Amino acid sequence: MRAAQFICSVISRVKFMRLFHWVLLLAISAIAVSARAETCKYVDDEGRVIYSNTMNNPPKGAKLVRCFSDPAPKPAPPPQEAKPQAGAGDNFPKVDGQTQRKRDEERRGILEKELADEQKQLEAARQKLAEQEAVRTGDERNYQRFLDRVQPFRDAVANHERNIEAIRREIANLK
Repeated sequence: MRAAQFICSVISRVKFMRLFHWVLLLAISAIAVSARAETCKYVDDEGRVIYSNTMNNPPKGAKLVRCFSDPAPKPAPPPQEAKPQAGAGDNFPKVDGQTQRKRDEERRGILEKELADEQKQLEAARQKLAEQEAVRTGDERNYQRFLDRVQPFRDAVANHERNIEAIRREIANLK
């Protein structure tokens, strides 16, 4: 019996929510439609100017003078021709092939040193993580405390792995 009452209450809540969503949608639609309405200028018997966006329901005793439609959006400006970048012309200094190869070799050497250093740091971080995972302190009866204590070491390992992947991508992008 209680299950049936529960199911009925859930169904009625779902119906209410659907109805609420439809009413909300209609209200938003009405607001959007009224936002696109024309604005009209009226003059009443005493000569006062009244502006209103309800053309079907003018102010009492006022006469319609003129209605204004929404202004048309401005057209997009025509695309401009691409201007050459500063320094991209004939005056831009050129580097001969031998000098560029030397620079590329120096860059490769620097990246390989960074890769070797990062790999050493990764091994050290993995070793520290393994040490921390092997130790269980007495105040860590809750497994979450253990995870909280070990998480910085896992983050360090993940950071070094990401760095290694980035350096390898850089090396692969060299000519």
